[in-house]
Amino acid sequence: MLELVELSRRFGALKVIDGLSLSVAEGDILGVLGPNGAGKTTLFNLVLGVLAPDSGRIAFQGRDITRMRPWDRCRAGIGRTYQVPRPFAHMSVYENVLVAAVHGGRSSVRASREWARQVVELTGLGRRLDHRAGDLSLLDLKRLELAKALACKPKLLLLDEIAGGLTDLECDQLLDIVRNARQSGATIVWIEHVIHALRRIASRLAVLHGGRIISAGAPDEVLADPRVREVYLGVEAEAL
Repeated sequence: MLELVELSRRFGALKVIDGLSLSVAEGDILGVLGPNGAGKTTLFNLVLGVLAPDSGRIAFQGRDITRMRPWDRCRAGIGRTYQVPRPFAHMSVYENVLVAAVHGGRSSVRASREWARQVVELTGLGRRLDHRAGDLSLLDLKRLELAKALACKPKLLLLDEIAGGLTDLECDQLLDIVRNARQSGATIVWIEHVIHALRRIASRLAVLHGGRIISAGAPDEVLADPRVREVYLGVEAEAL
């Protein structure tokens, strides 16, 4: 589904992504861990085309997309949520999702209306359908981020710390939505600091540190890796 080959990206003298290679198979749920500054969000921005790599190659479903524009990647089947929700605050929940369905899913407004309603229901926002997005709680804003991404009918769904700031109960509700997305056919790459959430749902984990993958594989094996435990010193190490 996704192949990253020797990706590198600098900001001035700082190399944020350093010769990174990674493959994601169709149907995978890959969890990506790493301390702040490890290069996780930069990695997503490279995959989405928000940033261009200094070197390396990105392939999606066997097609080289390294120089493809971000909106074309979205329409090709790559969807994304943001760590800090980015709604159209003055529009309703339904209108937000409809915009995503029309412009990300490349459908007419008429064809997208029912799909947008289905996605709103799927993500637990049915009672908020006509509510102004700017008035939503944090949990509902996270749901809306997912709804907008799912409305584009992604083949590859990139989730950026969607569990951050949620209670355990709210996190459980969000995990149910992610499972539903996987059952609908999406391959998922999920950056997250809430390790117990990833442990419950990911088929594989990869740990990013200093712009490189330092460990990748089955969740229990990765979390037992001494290098990973060294990276997650203190409180986070206790949670592994």
